[in-house]
Amino acid sequence: MFAIVRTGGKQYRVAAGDKIAVEKIDGEAGDTVSLGDILLAGDGGETKSAEGLVVSAEIIAQTRGEKVIVFKKRRRHNYRRRNGHRQSLTLLRILAVGDAKKAAPKKEAAPKAEAAPAAEAKAAPAKEAAPKKAAAPKKEAAPKAEAKAETAKKPAAKKAAPKKEA
Repeated sequence: MFAIVRTGGKQYRVAAGDKIAVEKIDGEAGDTVSLGDILLAGDGGETKSAEGLVVSAEIIAQTRGEKVIVFKKRRRHNYRRRNGHRQSLTLLRILAVGDAKKAAPKKEAAPKAEAAPAAEAKAAPAKEAAPKKAAAPKKEAAPKAEAKAETAKKPAAKKAAPKKEA
């Protein structure tokens, strides 16, 4: 079964197992997202109703596209501008195309949040046990400033030309 999905202002034809690069979607690698804006669905050569269909996808990575150079020039006016742009992209792996009820269960970010405090609790005693170092005295920057001031005080050679009176 395939579907045509709209996301990020563009349309993509997707089927289960496909990998696509779309405009940036919030989430981290491994999260599951559902693409609900389905324009058309089909199986083989037949089209089906797109109502109630959901496409579930897994985020593979957050990345950026190739750099595009934007160069503007107006001839004979000494006008040149050069800019670059890299679009933020999300790589998706399509898990399933089907009914909202049958779609793959969403992975919650809560298990990661629960695992993080446990890791912090283990790391916290190690930080407390480490001895604190005394702050090193700061070096003065005055000698450098004086050296620069001396080089700046050198008088410029002036050539005095005799003035002619008429």
